[in-house]
Amino acid sequence: MTIIDENEIAQCVRRAVEDYLKDLDGEKPHPLYGMVIHSVEKPLVELVMKYSEGNQTRAAELLGINRNTLRNKIRQYRIK
Repeated sequence: MTIIDENEIAQCVRRAVEDYLKDLDGEKPHPLYGMVIHSVEKPLVELVMKYSEGNQTRAAELLGINRNTLRNKIRQYRIK
């Protein structure tokens, strides 16, 4: 399967999910959506918080989300 115009992040996610599904070997998979979002969202928030030097307003702007949403994510993922 060839996908055109995918960015590098999308390609990494695609490969990881394909590998996960191959490795199941007949076992029932975990719910994929939550697993993938959790796997991507936490490091994304951590990196943006580090890049913004802890400034939540700036981090929220970089992420394109509301500051309260960012605070909820920080709490949810226990990010310091």
